[in-house]
Amino acid sequence: MNAYLLASRPKTLPAAIVPVWVGCALAYRLTGAWDGWLAFYTVMSAVWIQVATNFFNDAIDSEKGADTDARLGPVRATAAGQLSLKTVYTAAFVCLLLAAAFGWPLFVARGWPMIAIAVPSFYLAYGYTGGPLPLAYRGLGELFVILFFGLVAVMGTVFVQTGVWYVQALVAGLAIGCLSAVLIAINNLRDVDEDRLNDKRTLAVKWGRPAVLRLVWMMCLIAYTSAVWLFGSVPGLLYFLPAFIVGLLIIGNIYKHLPSQIYNKFLAMAALQLILYAAAFMLNCDASVR
Repeated sequence: MNAYLLASRPKTLPAAIVPVWVGCALAYRLTGAWDGWLAFYTVMSAVWIQVATNFFNDAIDSEKGADTDARLGPVRATAAGQLSLKTVYTAAFVCLLLAAAFGWPLFVARGWPMIAIAVPSFYLAYGYTGGPLPLAYRGLGELFVILFFGLVAVMGTVFVQTGVWYVQALVAGLAIGCLSAVLIAINNLRDVDEDRLNDKRTLAVKWGRPAVLRLVWMMCLIAYTSAVWLFGSVPGLLYFLPAFIVGLLIIGNIYKHLPSQIYNKFLAMAALQLILYAAAFMLNCDASVR
């Protein structure tokens, strides 16, 4: 059971939960209401897609030899021999079935747009690291996260809640996607030497460290600029101050330190920034309704 937990990578789950959290908060701000059951089905579907992605990633990276004893990140279950390839692939497909089961009520509620979201999301759970165009191996990881863990997830959640596509959801989705992609960028900066040896052409490998550091700075800037556009007032923006401070600490530290195990700490800080940003977003939405 511990091996399954290791392969599922529970520390990544905020990237699946936060977009639904933010989407529900925004729906409440826009309409004055939100549906708890639809929120539950949405977050469960998102979580199981995330876990499936992690299982596929664990298996495929091991199969390709991308996870070695030299990695600076956490131990990977398949590469360490704790689970077989067949077992991890099976677990991934079971997770996708669970995601589909929780997604069915969303289809009943909102129809074909849910299929349009589900089909590419399900495929890319595998296609992030597998298939003819593995995104993580082609420098498309950050873009994938911005699109699917930001724009699609937040806009989709707001649509599930309201039946309407709002421009505010697009802006919020961009913000959450950028902060989620900060985690991927830091992860890839940490693993750049190992990835280069294994032909995993992440942006850190293709562009180099200085360009990715600028990208992290730019993604944080977009997130906080989006907060200003959405909320505007100084009292409301003060809610974002803790997240902003954590963001500054992340940027300062990754500029200061070369890749090492300390980047695991910076990843935890990036996850904290995402959660604090979502909490500030919710507080602003609640205050605007009251």
